[in-house]
Amino acid sequence: MPTTILETPRLQMRQMTTADVAPLLKIFGDVEAMQFYPAIFDGHQMQKWVAWNQHQYASHGYGLWALVLRSTTEVIGDCGLVNQPMEGVPEIEIGYHVRRDHWRQGIATEAALACRNYGFEHLGCCRLVSLIHPQNLASRRVAEKVGMSYCREIFWKHKPTCLYAVERTGA
Repeated sequence: MPTTILETPRLQMRQMTTADVAPLLKIFGDVEAMQFYPAIFDGHQMQKWVAWNQHQYASHGYGLWALVLRSTTEVIGDCGLVNQPMEGVPEIEIGYHVRRDHWRQGIATEAALACRNYGFEHLGCCRLVSLIHPQNLASRRVAEKVGMSYCREIFWKHKPTCLYAVERTGA
């Protein structure tokens, strides 16, 4: 079993394994959960997502981690930190995806807050960002709840995207 990276009152975050493909596909294969992505994932794309994150752990020591509900030990999403080149500047993004039956319970906020603190305290980041589809109001609210402010709309990956950011206090 992979080592827990972060814990919150309701959640554990750990490195993804191939066993996480099926539970993550419940999110990434869900049309409503993925409405702001170009398309839903199939099993092969989900395997590639897990493998990509495993590569991120090996290369950078972080990535998106499996989001495990402590009360049941089931994987209900992912959350973590991802390197994102933006307008020629390397940034670290807080990203999150939560299974739809766990929406509106503060899960994404709880996980993103833990990742924000990890980025500042353990990685020494001075700034963290989130890149969010303009119509994804729920994700925009999560970004605001973890202390991020709307900076501006940018054109990222061929589409309009809201850039949110938070800077470490005293940075």
